[in-house]
Amino acid sequence: MKKSDVPQDKGHLSKDNYNEVYYAINDDGEFSKTLSAGWETKNIVQSETLKVLEERTEAARQKVENGEASPILYFMELKRMDWEILSNYVGIWKFFVKRHAKATVFRKLNDSTLKKYAEAFEISVEELKHFDGKN
Repeated sequence: MKKSDVPQDKGHLSKDNYNEVYYAINDDGEFSKTLSAGWETKNIVQSETLKVLEERTEAARQKVENGEASPILYFMELKRMDWEILSNYVGIWKFFVKRHAKATVFRKLNDSTLKKYAEAFEISVEELKHFDGKN
């Protein structure tokens, strides 16, 4: 692709003045770095992906508020983690992390375990314990 053909379609990331680096052929016929504000197709995919992630976070929030899950599930979704990643961050087997996401089990966790989760989510233990759904 020629440098002049690099797409400059404004998208979700361009609101914050983010540009992506692309490699394109310059006027001398050599590859060089050039910035792009976005590409329409990629922007559409990113927008749809963000919608899905927001829906998952909202569904997790609802489960916590209904007492069906612990705040661990909500913050895991909010921070875009999965069970494996969260397990690695807190240093607890995935099986136990999934158990801790149950409201009844969560209420019995000690502060040292809660601290591991709070650090992984970059929040305080108090925020984790006293989830209000507005984080």
